[in-house]
Amino acid sequence: MSNSNVQIFDTTLRDGEQVPGCKLNTEQKLIIAKQLDNLGVDIIEAGFPVSSPGDFKSVVEISKIVKNATVCGLTRSVENDIKVAAEALQYAKKPRIHTGIGTSDSHIKFKFKSNQEDILKRAFAAVSYAKSFVEDVEFYAEDAGRTDNEYLARVCETVIKAGATVLNIPDTTGYCLPHEYGAKIKYLKENVKGIEKAILSCHCHNDLGLATANSIEGVINGARQIECTINGIGERAGNTALEEVVMILKQHPYLNLDTNINTSMLYGMSQLVSDSMGIYTQPNKAIVGANAFAHSSGIHQDGMIKNRGTYEIINPKDVGVDHAEIVLTARSGRAALAYRAKKVGYELTKLQLDVIYANFLIVADKKKEINDSDIHQIIETSNVYHQIISA
Repeated sequence: MSNSNVQIFDTTLRDGEQVPGCKLNTEQKLIIAKQLDNLGVDIIEAGFPVSSPGDFKSVVEISKIVKNATVCGLTRSVENDIKVAAEALQYAKKPRIHTGIGTSDSHIKFKFKSNQEDILKRAFAAVSYAKSFVEDVEFYAEDAGRTDNEYLARVCETVIKAGATVLNIPDTTGYCLPHEYGAKIKYLKENVKGIEKAILSCHCHNDLGLATANSIEGVINGARQIECTINGIGERAGNTALEEVVMILKQHPYLNLDTNINTSMLYGMSQLVSDSMGIYTQPNKAIVGANAFAHSSGIHQDGMIKNRGTYEIINPKDVGVDHAEIVLTARSGRAALAYRAKKVGYELTKLQLDVIYANFLIVADKKKEINDSDIHQIIETSNVYHQIISA
């Protein structure tokens, strides 16, 4: 991995599946895992093996079929969790154990009823034990977003000494502002002894709608892994959306940060996850929503027809969408109607267009959207097309 390469850690099958009402069976997980591998993700978090026999089985089976990506299993800082994860990952070509513990004052006091020094000991022990099974061990400092930076640096130094290869810095509650999260990553990069031995990872939640922005700030400030899910699916308000961070880095080459993702598969991947989970993707979802490349405003449509770059910063084909769509509504102008009419076989003169457009508006005011069949009917019943053509 080059210094400019950002690894993509997909947790759709673990964190993403924590959505209420969502349950994937093993067969569905295998299909998604195989496609994630084809997509080019670097790490697939396949599940939480100790949580249930079903999750254990899924991690085992995913480990068998993934050819390129690292397969990761989540654990708590509990020996049995780690042992079970190692067993589930035994068939993986590149296994990783993801273990950790809460580090914020709130977690230490209320969740663990403990103290900072005890948490350091437990973190060291967990990573050391995981290291006895696999070489690649990721440590998560849960609620790092609300953890004091100086103490967080001590935690990181402790687990690096124990052998951690990746340090996950989660904004567990989605509380941080982008500049705060970026500053936290920068602080760790500059103040943790031995940081060159590990990769800093961003794991941001979307409670305030900032997961993507925080993750980008994280990699700008030195993190080299982003933990994310397809469609941003996840507990509460969701996680960082894989398709968003990947396309942000792709569309901003001056950042000198790239990924291994085959972006032309993003739309298909989104559809697969949405259909499998039974969770509808909002139409205005960035990159993969049904309206992401749809234009209905007359001013926008005119600009798009003249030059796509006026209102589109992404080529739809780059994410697996065949083409942008000019959607005809009552807000559409003459240029859009002429464009769509030509698509269905009508080359209109200015005089024809003026008459047909007036009739178009009458129909459009009564419908949400004008389809190809409507266009045919409007033109044919306007009684001007064939008359003027033959004149």
